[in-house]
Amino acid sequence: MNLHIDLNAYPQEFHALLRGATCHDNSYSPNATVIFIDKDDGYYLKIAAKGKLQRQANMTRYFYGKGLSGEVLSYVSAEQDWLLTASVRGDDCIAEKYLAQPERLCDILAEQLAGLHALDFADCPVQNHSEQYLATVERNYRTGNYDKSNFPDRFGYASAEEVYAIVQAQGHLLQNNTLLHGDYCMPNVVLNDWVFSGFIDLDSGGVGDRHVDLFWALWSLEHNLQTPLYNQRFIDAYGRDNIDEDMLRVVAACEVFG
Repeated sequence: MNLHIDLNAYPQEFHALLRGATCHDNSYSPNATVIFIDKDDGYYLKIAAKGKLQRQANMTRYFYGKGLSGEVLSYVSAEQDWLLTASVRGDDCIAEKYLAQPERLCDILAEQLAGLHALDFADCPVQNHSEQYLATVERNYRTGNYDKSNFPDRFGYASAEEVYAIVQAQGHLLQNNTLLHGDYCMPNVVLNDWVFSGFIDLDSGGVGDRHVDLFWALWSLEHNLQTPLYNQRFIDAYGRDNIDEDMLRVVAACEVFG
């Protein structure tokens, strides 16, 4: 369904792009509005509360500089935040043509993540992902934001207190030694006819612990393919020696606090 665009609701610098364009609502979260602007090769305009898109703008610029994401065309922070990016050519990894070949897809996702994790990160604008990550856990624990409904039962968490105890005991083991996507799920990886095209939704990116990306990759494989059968294949393709199951458990504990 096409969106009706009232130009008065948008900053002046977006008017020329929006005028006469066909637009669609591509929102996936209650915390932000995402509009696809169907003009030229396509654009995405994300709108959120003031200050909420600054990290995404910075990290998307950084990844674009490495040839790994679409270009940031404008970031406006006024009464709200507005982030305009060029579309990444191709389809995300939950497109039917990719889901139809799960082994091939699994291998590409693992190899692409291993490649990302091998990159130099000296100039990354976010060098302390783990500290910010743990601060979010602490804040959400204190405010009662706890939800394990989306996570695999294999971790066996019974209560918020049990999970928080794991974070308290082992959260300090999270390192800042790897360039992360931060939300390495299949909808955030775009392929163009099976060739990697770029990452999207980089608002959680930065230099942190590889097991954050690994946790989300394994979760997404199981969730989007509706089976755990490809988890071990992914681990082998990524590099089993570089994965610590105990650290996956720590990340899982952090993630139930949002």
